[in-house]
Amino acid sequence: MRQKTSLTLTEDVLAGVEKAARQGESRSETVNRLLRERLADHAAQLARAREVAQINRHVDALNAEAADVLSYQGDV
Repeated sequence: MRQKTSLTLTEDVLAGVEKAARQGESRSETVNRLLRERLADHAAQLARAREVAQINRHVDALNAEAADVLSYQGDV
């Protein structure tokens, strides 16, 4: 579902939108596509940050387990 809205953009942002437009794409379609792409990137960044935080909460146990596994390796 689409909803009409009004945005006031600076000249440089508007120029960037026009440069980013694909062949035959309206200004609204371009802004919508660019926002979708940015929101998807932002969601991915947040997911990565949550994963890193989870790993960091368990870093001591993970490092201990890795050291234990490495202790079983023989000389090559």
